[in-house]
Amino acid sequence: MEHLQASLFDQGDEIRQAPLTGLARTELSDGAWIEELPGWLGGADALFARLRTEVPWRAERRRMYERTVDVPRLLCFYGAGEPLPHPALTAAREALSAHYQAELGEPFVTAGLCLYRDGRDSVAWHGDRSGNPRRGSRGPDPEGRGAREDTLVAILSLGEPRDLLLRPRGGGRTALRRPLGHGDLLIMGGSCQRTWEHAVPKAGGARGARISVQFRPRGVR
Repeated sequence: MEHLQASLFDQGDEIRQAPLTGLARTELSDGAWIEELPGWLGGADALFARLRTEVPWRAERRRMYERTVDVPRLLCFYGAGEPLPHPALTAAREALSAHYQAELGEPFVTAGLCLYRDGRDSVAWHGDRSGNPRRGSRGPDPEGRGAREDTLVAILSLGEPRDLLLRPRGGGRTALRRPLGHGDLLIMGGSCQRTWEHAVPKAGGARGARISVQFRPRGVR
């Protein structure tokens, strides 16, 4: 019902943040946790429409299991110091940095954007354990801070909801399922990137598009 209400109240064009005091934490295992705030960003559907048409989305291909395959979503990455594609994202990153300063000890500095065009787009089980690309390299550094340190990753979801799944690292049954969209906010913290995995699976039926914005600190990708 929360996500339905967020959609109903998100029909205006005014983009506005709710107070982060409404965040609710769920403790996981091994020092991992998530925090959630449904409908954090009002006017999220208007922001989604702007980003979908104005961001320079690109398709990528990656080497997996001895073959090169299409990445099943479109991507755009904004590194430290690069201007973000909309002032609302800059304001969101600044608000999150201020809120988590005591816990994280540093600001969020990058933003990775993913466009899930329909239910066929997805992302496989993974943790954000790599680093930012080395100079002259096309891919991320495989030994980023998320592989050895506790960190935070903040996900702002725009557009139609898609399920984010979480489970302990190493496989097994899904432990948590969160349908994120329409301005919902989810933070993964503590050891979450090292000891847990997350995924957005393919979804059958008619599915609208979704944009995921991941704010991360230095050296996490």
